[in-house]
Amino acid sequence: MADAKNKNLNKNDQPVISPSAKSIAAQARLKRRRTISTVIRYIVLIIVGIIMIYPLIWMVGATFKENSEIFTSMNPIPAKATFQGYKDAMKSYGGNINIWMALLNTYTYVLPEVILTVISSTLAAYGFSRFKFIGHKVLFALMMAMLFLPQVVLNVPQYMLFNKFGWIGSQWYAPLIVPSAFAVETYFIFMIIQFLRGVPKDLSEAAEIDGCNSWKTLWKIIVPMIMPAIVSCALFKFMWSSNNFLGPLLYVNTPAKYPATIFVKLSMDSDAGFNWNRVLATSLISILPNITVFFLAQDQFVEGISAGGVKG
Repeated sequence: MADAKNKNLNKNDQPVISPSAKSIAAQARLKRRRTISTVIRYIVLIIVGIIMIYPLIWMVGATFKENSEIFTSMNPIPAKATFQGYKDAMKSYGGNINIWMALLNTYTYVLPEVILTVISSTLAAYGFSRFKFIGHKVLFALMMAMLFLPQVVLNVPQYMLFNKFGWIGSQWYAPLIVPSAFAVETYFIFMIIQFLRGVPKDLSEAAEIDGCNSWKTLWKIIVPMIMPAIVSCALFKFMWSSNNFLGPLLYVNTPAKYPATIFVKLSMDSDAGFNWNRVLATSLISILPNITVFFLAQDQFVEGISAGGVKG
């Protein structure tokens, strides 16, 4: 009997945990799990980020290395720093042209290409997404079919056409700039259409009631709402045009008008051997504008890519 009484006393003496205390303990455990999960996630992202950015870090370090040291060590920090690569990068190759003239030539046609591509792609996407006309579905299907047509198939007929127009060797890069005014980038049109599908048509109808025509509705209502998609298209086109090698190689025949992509190739002297610090320094200078533009507009770029991929 005494033992039974002692057991009952022990049971009664145990503290009773209230529901609120249990909830607090559960929240603490959940918070601890989330913290551990976040730490692990960031560690993995940092490791992957370092692996991905290491080639660029190595490239920057290699521009300050001597030519004999570049491929003897994985360490991006040079054992003996030198600026000879950058000094050689400033020299002229293939005629009266240097890296700065090549960059100027590059953006002489890249900027008009970007502007005309954005305008023409936006107009084409606006037409396909907001208006129904005869042959709408057929033309849209043909446009999407062009997305799967490789550029190499078009090179010969395009060259023959531009040669007939007398545009080969044009001082103003006509074969590179003029086609951009006719919405030739199917991917951008499709991307903006996907974004426009998430814009309510009620806004356009309200603008029409207020007296806006189609042009004013596009400029004052639609364009501000799809600006992330437009910025994404502009960035893509800027990078693609800046890195275009085959186009200038086909249509530019004056060394003084060569862009940076061809100038980097000219700086590689296969007869005398490659001065890799010079080649890497020239390449780094040529891609710096691309990197700068990307980081300045990365927020809208990511927003435009993510939104364009899920809407519609």
